[in-house]
Amino acid sequence: MDGTLVNSDAVVERCWRRWAARHGLDGDAAMRVVHGRQGHLSMAILLPDRPMEQNIEENRRMLAEETADVDGVVPVPGAAAFLAALAGLPHALVTSADEGLARVRMGAAALPLPPVLVTAESVGASKPDPEGFLKGAAALGFAPADCLAFEDSEAGIAAALAAGMQVVGIGPRAAAHAPTVQADSLEQVEVTVGADGTLTVRVG
Repeated sequence: MDGTLVNSDAVVERCWRRWAARHGLDGDAAMRVVHGRQGHLSMAILLPDRPMEQNIEENRRMLAEETADVDGVVPVPGAAAFLAALAGLPHALVTSADEGLARVRMGAAALPLPPVLVTAESVGASKPDPEGFLKGAAALGFAPADCLAFEDSEAGIAAALAAGMQVVGIGPRAAAHAPTVQADSLEQVEVTVGADGTLTVRVG
């Protein structure tokens, strides 16, 4: 969702830089970690000696901050047309956000929710673990190898590749992390449906 369908960078920057400052951490270093992961895992990476229970509790407060702040949340260029092309076709949202945050951000960006949601509550392990993508494929009734993932972050791309999926990297953040193919934005992605129901995705 974040960075792939919804541009929430302004909110993420505000919340996580405040958090980093409270803990005496470099904000730029924190921002290199937090994209694509559940918050408590990012905290564990940035504060490796802190008990996980503290990370989980603080992440609850962080999620409340992020959910309440939609200033600057907008769709990624091409996201509305991309989701419109998928209407009525099998697709899922696999996000490290919890369901409340996912619904708020998709709503703030005026984007429709896919029919299948795999959120933080759905998994036991955050990206880069492939669990979320594997659950998304299972819910859609497809083998992972027959699915195509769209991701912007290092953790997300690693998770999708580990699930056995090909990955379309979306935006400049994705380019450094070896997706199967790279698109500057969703405006470069075209989805068509054949007479037999086969989806064709063209990038470029």
